[in-house]
Amino acid sequence: MASDPVVARREMDGLLRRGRLTSFDPSWFRYGGRVLTPAEIVAILRPHLTADRIARIDTVLEERTYNLAVVVDGMVDTGNVSAVMRSADAFGVQPFHAVDRAGGYKHSRRTAQGARKWVDRWVWREAAEAIGALRHQGYRLVVADLDPGATPVADADLSARTALIFGNELSGVSDAFRAASDEVVAIGMSGFAQSLNISVAAAICLYEARRCRLERLGAHGDLAASDRERLQAVFTIKSVRHSRKIIEWALEESGRLTAEPPPPT
Repeated sequence: MASDPVVARREMDGLLRRGRLTSFDPSWFRYGGRVLTPAEIVAILRPHLTADRIARIDTVLEERTYNLAVVVDGMVDTGNVSAVMRSADAFGVQPFHAVDRAGGYKHSRRTAQGARKWVDRWVWREAAEAIGALRHQGYRLVVADLDPGATPVADADLSARTALIFGNELSGVSDAFRAASDEVVAIGMSGFAQSLNISVAAAICLYEARRCRLERLGAHGDLAASDRERLQAVFTIKSVRHSRKIIEWALEESGRLTAEPPPPT
């Protein structure tokens, strides 16, 4: 099983490619010929949530941010990718970017335990594509690396809009990311080991980024109103079984669901 490339490929596809990858996908809000607002979706589905689940969604939204992003560059171990994704979710980081440049993958028994449902995932074939997109979105590029001249991550200012980049398990980040980076950070080591597993290193860096934002900004979560409303709707959809059927039924009952318009001829 561990060496089965088909299994590993299927696992990586599940992590990076299946379903609607980001909350910005308009299909979350399209039902028949109607496009619903986030508020309309929440109003329809909210009665199907427990009070605890509603409170959990609200708590998560309070601590969510788009001003910190995670990038995994060429990782081959599905367990590492899923673990980094889980850490991103755990530390309130909504954007997750993956540069899928590896030719083969390694199967792992570790899973993201559903974390892929809750983060926005972007997949890129080349580092240059990801770099261009992140620059366009205003991110500083901060590479985690063992460079002797790197800034200790505990001393780095990660309070600005920052993308943290983690590289391949063996070769690290690509030359393209190294050349484009605004800063390189490293984790201080005190033992004989010279490096940490990439998923552990990512968790430590994300913890330090959150701590830095809390100290310098007074808060970690900083969603814009539009992002909060959209994510509340998407998180609610993902929290209710058969959510699409429930919404369609509610719209049919109110006479607001129309058939999809025919394709243009």
